[in-house]
Amino acid sequence: MDNANWQVLLLMAVFSGLVLWKIASAKRGQGLYIRPIPGLNAIEEAVGRSAELGGPLLFHGGVADFTNVQTLAAVGILEHICKTAAKYGNRILVTTAMPVMVPIWEDVIKASFAAAGRPELASQSEVRFISPAGDLTALGTTQVLVDEKVSSCFLFGAYDYTSLLYSEGGQIAGCMQIAGTSDYYQIPFFVASCDYVVMVEELFACSAYLTREPTMLGSVVGQDYGKLFLLLLILTGVICATVFGPSNPLNLYEGILRF
Repeated sequence: MDNANWQVLLLMAVFSGLVLWKIASAKRGQGLYIRPIPGLNAIEEAVGRSAELGGPLLFHGGVADFTNVQTLAAVGILEHICKTAAKYGNRILVTTAMPVMVPIWEDVIKASFAAAGRPELASQSEVRFISPAGDLTALGTTQVLVDEKVSSCFLFGAYDYTSLLYSEGGQIAGCMQIAGTSDYYQIPFFVASCDYVVMVEELFACSAYLTREPTMLGSVVGQDYGKLFLLLLILTGVICATVFGPSNPLNLYEGILRF
């Protein structure tokens, strides 16, 4: 309980206040800015490319189950991809190594196509459980990419050492690929083999960025303001410690740096 002190309480109050302030601002219709994320902007381009070439889309939601926050982010992205695909008449293939995720992906596809007014596309789409082994699922996904003549491939979620196997499969099939993960040690492999990569915290801002839903949008912007506040606090502490040193009678820098 060493961290349960008044400084932490104050910091939590500031962060919570900033988030609630920005949520309220978004609900009032105030425009909140999130910088452009090229990988998300390219989703419609990838879906349109697939429609032109006549092939399906392939989506892989990572190697983790629904308890992983990256998988939750991937669900929101798949929903957006389905709604975009509904405009072009694309069908979607989803591959997974986790049986528990099969009904979840199926429900997302059905609900998204129905919301877009194209429920018939859900019956043409398919969720394929390949194998509980990550290596075999990656190889099986490559086979699906080649056999189904997939034109665009989306890789979003948590990834392990198999990340390069998935993305290289897309390269073999000649797909346009968009990937996203917060597993920073896998990002170099995606950068080397994909057209666009959504990196680290960008993945968690995807739903807010794509839907512009006020609560999610305000939360993202409010957290950014909180990070800015924390950065200013640290800089102030460093300046106080450098300029005044231990001879400062008020010891301002000590209180600031304790955060």
